Amino acid sequence: MSAIREKLSGAGDLLLRPGRVLLPEGPRTGMAVVVRAGMFHRVDTAEAVVRDHPELAPVDLPDHLLMPGFVDTHTHLTQSLGKSLVFGEPSEIFRRIWVPLEGSLDERMVYLSAKLAALECLRGGFTAAVDAGTRSEGHIGALVRAAKEVGLRSVVGFICNDLGGTAQIPEPDVILRQAEDHLSAYRHDPLIHPSLAISIPEAASNGMLKAVSDMAAANGVVFQTHVNEHLVAVERSLVARGRRPIEHLAHLGALGPQVLLAHSTLITPHELNLLRETDTAIAYNPVASLWKGNAVAPALQMAALGIRFGLGTDGTRADGFRLMDAGEGLQRAGFGLATGDSSCGGGWLWLDRATTGAAHAAGLSGVTGSIAEGLAADFLLVDLDRPEFTPSHDLMWELVRYGNRDQIDAVFTAGQLRLWQGWPVDWDARALLAEVRGDTAAAIAKAPIQRIHPVSQAHRGLGHYQ
Repeated sequence: MSAIREKLSGAGDLLLRPGRVLLPEGPRTGMAVVVRAGMFHRVDTAEAVVRDHPELAPVDLPDHLLMPGFVDTHTHLTQSLGKSLVFGEPSEIFRRIWVPLEGSLDERMVYLSAKLAALECLRGGFTAAVDAGTRSEGHIGALVRAAKEVGLRSVVGFICNDLGGTAQIPEPDVILRQAEDHLSAYRHDPLIHPSLAISIPEAASNGMLKAVSDMAAANGVVFQTHVNEHLVAVERSLVARGRRPIEHLAHLGALGPQVLLAHSTLITPHELNLLRETDTAIAYNPVASLWKGNAVAPALQMAALGIRFGLGTDGTRADGFRLMDAGEGLQRAGFGLATGDSSCGGGWLWLDRATTGAAHAAGLSGVTGSIAEGLAADFLLVDLDRPEFTPSHDLMWELVRYGNRDQIDAVFTAGQLRLWQGWPVDWDARALLAEVRGDTAAAIAKAPIQRIHPVSQAHRGLGHYQ
């Protein structure tokens, strides 16, 4: 395997001849790909590719699947330092934990948090992630630097709240000017894709919601916000504005194909119609529903209605295979069992919405998400010579149910090998872990975090369960 790693790490073009290639229409044997200048230059039969590229020595990978990297449609790169602090917490943890924590991070801690999170993403097979924006004060550059150093393709949101929810709230005209600067700064970056964000609709005025959505549409970027996740937020919107969050965005004309809504777990038939009519996309976060949400988004119904959605982690755990399993599992438990739907997407739906469909929802369909000529070479090499895939009768569904991140041998973004068997090939990840361990306690201690439940060991001592 070390010889294969050396071949994959070399500079120049690559001709890869894996056992299987996961194409948009499904897994295929007898295929090969040429990676050139960070892109998929050629995807064709192995015979044709080898014939037309005699200058390239094939790298044979008979036991591997070459598949698109996963795309996380919703995460928070600057929450990794406190990720286990939210275990067992009631909903709306952002108010008591994330806003205080992120707001207390200085530039160095933002960098460390984002680099740790980006590493976790790659280890879990995510070659791209949509970051919802950091609430820290003016340190988005540190987040970007960390993501680029690790090699994670990132859609980075710039938060435009004008009514609270971040460490600093400038005047509205300043916010919009800073938003324009953010878009300009990363417009042509090969790995960073700028985006605009508002944490939740109630954190922005009506004018700001509309202006930011319109700015995103005019610039061809994604506008992100969290909606309809918790019952209390839905009720606050009804009391303050007379409409549910999605209804309010529609009323303002702030929905559309540029919009990516995180969660949408508490959603009415009317709101589903609004999403379909406006071609608004959704980030379906199944693990977030399991860990701290009020409900499960009706993803199967969204798929049936033609509503675009991709799978997102919400920063819970960065493991693309377990995310797909959770995505299918919650639909089965929440909807399939009650209706006698034994397929619940047939396996392929979840693989699609973790890759190609996720890229579409994230505004990256012209960049990544598929093994196709002209797209960025963001891909995984998955070892199929494992008990979990033996014997294999339905590889797409097997990946959803039996896949795990320890089966990923190689992670590539922009045609460059970033991780080999879980660890970076060109920088010292263990040094980063040591630095994070040494500094996390101080960062957490100074943040005005309010937890409701004790840690697991203390909870055990309360005697609730015998």
